[in-house]
Amino acid sequence: MDLFLCPDVAERADAYALLSYAARQVWNLYTLPTISRTKHGKPFFPDHSQFQFNLSHSGSFALCVLDKVPVGVDIETIRPHPPRLARRICSPAELEWVSAQADPHRALLSLWTKKEARVKQSGIGLTIPLREICVPFDGDAVWEGLHFHTLSGDGWVGCVCGHSTPAQFRTVSAVELKKLDTD
Repeated sequence: MDLFLCPDVAERADAYALLSYAARQVWNLYTLPTISRTKHGKPFFPDHSQFQFNLSHSGSFALCVLDKVPVGVDIETIRPHPPRLARRICSPAELEWVSAQADPHRALLSLWTKKEARVKQSGIGLTIPLREICVPFDGDAVWEGLHFHTLSGDGWVGCVCGHSTPAQFRTVSAVELKKLDTD
């Protein structure tokens, strides 16, 4: 599993530029294959099932993961959210855990990214409420046979969910992504 972060994207299309960059680096694909979506919205390469990927974009951040098996990733910028968000995405036990943390808002967003990454990995989409999706509360963990690897930085939190932990984690600037267009 290979993970790529771009901390300074200008628009959603830059997330796909990050995918293109990652596919070139890991799989030697110099042209991004056609992307389709499953009935629940998970993107995939219909002509290259041996290549699994997932993308997430929030604010100026994009996160991309590549693997040989289904994988999911989510990133969220740390910004104000309405108080009702916690009740929408957390079970009662999770609400209790979040409120006991030193930084409840960051803990909430970390939990949220774990749930989103899990849903994306499974490919089921948001067919059930987020508060009903069970994930480990804190830190990195193996849960129901899946590895949850938490990520965070200045202004963001994220999670990758898959059958292994990331072998590589690379940060790529938007400038580097733009160079792809000229190579």
